[in-house]
Amino acid sequence: MTLSAIIAVIILGIILILLEIFVVPGITVAGVGGLLMLIGGVFMAYMKYGTPGGHYVLAGTVFSLIVLLYIFFKSKTWKKIALNTSIDSKAKEDLSLKISAGDNGKTISRLAPRGTVLVNDMMIEAESISGLIDQEEEVEVVKVKGNKIIVKLKN
Repeated sequence: MTLSAIIAVIILGIILILLEIFVVPGITVAGVGGLLMLIGGVFMAYMKYGTPGGHYVLAGTVFSLIVLLYIFFKSKTWKKIALNTSIDSKAKEDLSLKISAGDNGKTISRLAPRGTVLVNDMMIEAESISGLIDQEEEVEVVKVKGNKIIVKLKN
C-alpha cells in the first residue's frame, strides 16, 4: 500500500464525515463509513511506515479535519442553505380570553378525570377536580390556565 493510496482513503473518509455533518442528518452510513475509512487509513500508515510514520499521518489527518471543519463553519455558504425562519404562532389559543372561572357548562363525554365539556358554546377538553363526572352533567369552571380548564361538578 503506497502513501498515495493511504492519503486517498483518508481524504475519502474526511469527505464522508463532512457530508455526514453538513448534508445527511443523523448517524448514517456516510458518517460510519467515513470514520472507518479514517481509522483504516491511519492503521494502514502505522502498518506500512511504523510508529513515527503513523504518528505523522494521524497528526496530519486530525489537523486537516479540524481545519476543514473550521473553514466550513466559518464560511457564509451554510447560511444560504440554512433555515432562518421562525414560527410565531401557537398550537392552541389562550382559552382564558373566552372562558373564566365561574362559567357553567355541560359534560359532553364522561370526565375520568379528563373529557369534553361544552362551556360558552365551545367544545373543549377539561379536567375534573372532583374525580369522575358522568356525561350530561352540569359543571362549573374552577380554574383556567392557558389552554387547560379545570372543572368541578356543579352543586
